[in-house]
Amino acid sequence: MIQDVLAFFDETTQDYVRRRHRELQAQGLQNAAIFERIEADLKYRAVAPPELTLRQLRRMVYG
Repeated sequence: MIQDVLAFFDETTQDYVRRRHRELQAQGLQNAAIFERIEADLKYRAVAPPELTLRQLRRMVYG
């Protein structure tokens, strides 16, 4: 259990964005809604990254 918490906080921004994209896509959301939600969610992470544009988020997922 502690390992899960540590792994969660050890996750990089890029890994988080990719994971959340997959999760939200599996829920049937469209990319526009997915990237808006990820952009909003990043502000509430334990260590928030610098503000990222939607284009930067898309590049993390699609390269």
